[in-house]
Amino acid sequence: MKITFLGTGTSTGIPQIACKCAVCTSNDTHDNRLRASVWVETKGQNILIDCGPDFRQQMLTHGFDSLSTILITHEHYDHIGGLDDVRPYGNVNIFAEKRVNDHIKNAMPYCFKEKLYPGVPKITLNNIGDNAFNIEELQIRPIRIMHAALPILGYRIDKFAYLTDVKTIPEVEFEHLQGLNVLVLNALRVQPHISHITIDEAVSLAQKIGAQKTFFTHFSHDAGKHADLERILPKNIFLSYDNLQIEL
Repeated sequence: MKITFLGTGTSTGIPQIACKCAVCTSNDTHDNRLRASVWVETKGQNILIDCGPDFRQQMLTHGFDSLSTILITHEHYDHIGGLDDVRPYGNVNIFAEKRVNDHIKNAMPYCFKEKLYPGVPKITLNNIGDNAFNIEELQIRPIRIMHAALPILGYRIDKFAYLTDVKTIPEVEFEHLQGLNVLVLNALRVQPHISHITIDEAVSLAQKIGAQKTFFTHFSHDAGKHADLERILPKNIFLSYDNLQIEL
């Protein structure tokens, strides 16, 4: 399995528009972060987790020429804002909760009319819940997490799990997070936030889950510079950055 971090920033990205802070003006390319998303290559499948508004730029950067499956964590714009740009890939299956799929229908009604205008994205919406499902021979395990009061999903694929926009995780879900080789987990900033865990909270959660390696993602500019954060993390916990590739 190969994982490519397409973006590792929060909803504003880094640099943030009109900001002159030390992170947004940094010359370190690790501090430039598009909206969070990952590309998973495994067992002959190319799977995108979340499709934010930077999707077009991310695909032009990496040149991936085949996509059939998108897993959506939730309906916020920084996680679905690039769906119109999937049209060059032909037929694409989206897997998400019914609430999220209904939101996509409302946001992109031109994709779901009886008579489609030529050239619109060819999207098939598949409703999922908390139970595992298969894409051909590949099993996907949704992980229920809470984004403040909003129930959203993370995903486990084999020994890899992707959890973003976490504020809390129901205790029952931890049994589905055992035996991971790689965990990806959000770590927004140093200060508390209403709907995201802090860097310290992410460290504690990562240690509780106990993956062999954990990579933090979904940073805001308030998290500080990549190089400074990297020095203070415990063993086996790392900072992701845009275009990082890892193999399991």
